[in-house]
Amino acid sequence: MSERPEVLVVDDESRLADLFVTWIGTEWSAAAAYDGEQALEKLSDSVEVVLLDRRMPGLSGDEVLERIRETGYDCRVVMVTAVDPDFDIIEMGFDDYVVKPVSKDDLLEVTARALERSAYESDIQEYYSLVSKKAVLEAEKSDRELADNEEYERLCERVDRLEKRVDATVSSLSGHDDFVGAFKDVDR
Repeated sequence: MSERPEVLVVDDESRLADLFVTWIGTEWSAAAAYDGEQALEKLSDSVEVVLLDRRMPGLSGDEVLERIRETGYDCRVVMVTAVDPDFDIIEMGFDDYVVKPVSKDDLLEVTARALERSAYESDIQEYYSLVSKKAVLEAEKSDRELADNEEYERLCERVDRLEKRVDATVSSLSGHDDFVGAFKDVDR
């Protein structure tokens, strides 16, 4: 990925949103939205992570999250909010939950973790697609045909590289919560 990942900060407290954008902007591309409607307007397929406040006038963070999931945007959503979590969060489709106040280091860490999960999911999808192609070719072609084909050889090399990258990512996930988060979309 040559471009810096995009992060959208959504918070009705404009100074706080701008501060978060400044912090996030040191590592990634960041923009702010100061209410739920503006967040939905600024949301695009290029946004990889949304840092979303729950309590906002007008369209709440919960409603924004619901619309993000309904419209099928493939982004990680981290609730960054002063609302203490309750059992209502069980059914919500967010990837992580952080209670304010939040430090710069914590915000950068949760954003990095969300981006890592996103990359992992993409790697997993590509890995299984390539493994499927490899299996079809192995079932339909002779060993000699496979051995003599450069495209098949490159496919095998890509499968091996992706397998190592996926394994390394699983190993680097710091705890059970990160591992579960990486597979969250499987249940959708």
